[in-house]
Amino acid sequence: MRRVLPPYGSMGPCVPTPVDPLQRPDRGSRTHRQSLVTKPSHISSGVLLAVAAAVLFAVNGIISKVALQHGISSLELVSARSAGTAVILLGITALKDPATLRVSRRELGFMALYGLTGIAMVQWLYFVAIQRMPVGIALLFEYTAPLMVALWVRFVQKQPVKSRLWLGLACALGGLALVAQFWKGMTLDPVGLISALGAGAALASYYLMGEHGQRERDPISLMGFSFGFSAMLWAIVSPWPAFPFTRLPRAVDLPGILPGSVPLWLLVLWIIVLGTVAPFLLVLFAVARLGPARVGLIGMLEPVGAGIIAWILLGESLRAIQIVGTVIVLVGIVLAETARQAGEHLPDQDETSTRDIERTSPLPKGMAP
Repeated sequence: MRRVLPPYGSMGPCVPTPVDPLQRPDRGSRTHRQSLVTKPSHISSGVLLAVAAAVLFAVNGIISKVALQHGISSLELVSARSAGTAVILLGITALKDPATLRVSRRELGFMALYGLTGIAMVQWLYFVAIQRMPVGIALLFEYTAPLMVALWVRFVQKQPVKSRLWLGLACALGGLALVAQFWKGMTLDPVGLISALGAGAALASYYLMGEHGQRERDPISLMGFSFGFSAMLWAIVSPWPAFPFTRLPRAVDLPGILPGSVPLWLLVLWIIVLGTVAPFLLVLFAVARLGPARVGLIGMLEPVGAGIIAWILLGESLRAIQIVGTVIVLVGIVLAETARQAGEHLPDQDETSTRDIERTSPLPKGMAP
C-alpha cells in the first residue's frame, strides 16, 4: 500500500471535506481539488502547531548542548536519539497501519541511504557544531539548506525557479559573512563552521530525498525506518555495550535562570520525545493545515528562537553586526524557500497547476529533523 502526504495549496474559502494528513486523494478527483484549499479555522491551528514545533526544535538545541557538556559525546547522543525515535515512530506505524511495515528490497536500499545521509549526518554534524559554536549561529549555517535545494533544482534538475533565488543567494552569503566576521580572520571555530555547513548540505539531501521517499510511503513509517538505519550506523561506529549507561543517572545542573538539577537520562529522553518525535508530528499536522511552504517559513523561528534562548540560558550573546547578519541570512533563506514554490492556486485551477502543487514537497524546507 502506497501512502503519501497530500499536496496542499494556498489559503482559500471554507470547504466541507476534511483532509487526512497522511493520505492523498486520487489525482484529479473532486476531493483532491478540494484539498488544495484550507479552512480558515485550520489556518490558526496550523500556525500554532508550526510555532510549537519550531519552539520545541529550538529548545532541543539548548537541551542537546547541555547534555553534550555533561558526560555524553556527540556520537553517543545521536545514537540514542536515532534509536529512540525509530522505536517510537515505528511503534506508531504498527498501531496505525501495520501493513506499511512491509518493505521491499528497493525501498530498503533507498531508506538506508536516506537514513545515513539525511538523518545520521545531519544530527551528528549539528551536534559537533553546537559543541564548538553558539547554537543560534550553528542553526543559521545549517538552515542554508533551502538555498542549496533551490540551487540543486535549478542547475542539476534543470527546473525553473523564480528570479528571487539570486537575491536570496546574495543575502545569505552576505549575511553569513557578517555572522562569521571573515574580515577578522575567522572568529568562529573552523571545525564547528565546517560541521554546520556540512549539516546544511546533509539537510538539503534530507529534503530532496524526502520528496522521492514520500511518493512511495507515508512520512511516519519513512522516518521511522530512516532513523532505524541511522541508529544501526551509529551502533556500529559506537557499539551499544560501550554506551555510558552509568552516567545517565548523574545530576546535571540546569543552566541560566532555571533552578535545580535533573538526571542526564531525563535530558536524553527530552531530546528523543520532545525534541524529535513531538515536533516532527506537529510539523505533519501543521503541513496538513497550511501547506509545506508556510510551515517552512514559520520554521525560520527556530534559529531565531534558539539564539534568544541560548542568550538567556547559556550566555551566548551575539555582536550587533552578527545580529544584522542573522536577519539578512533569514531574509535570504525566505527568498530561496519561496523561489521554487508553485504559486497560489484555487480549486478551479487547470490540471497542469494541480500537478505543479503535487510536486511541492510535503517536507517543509524550514524545519530540521
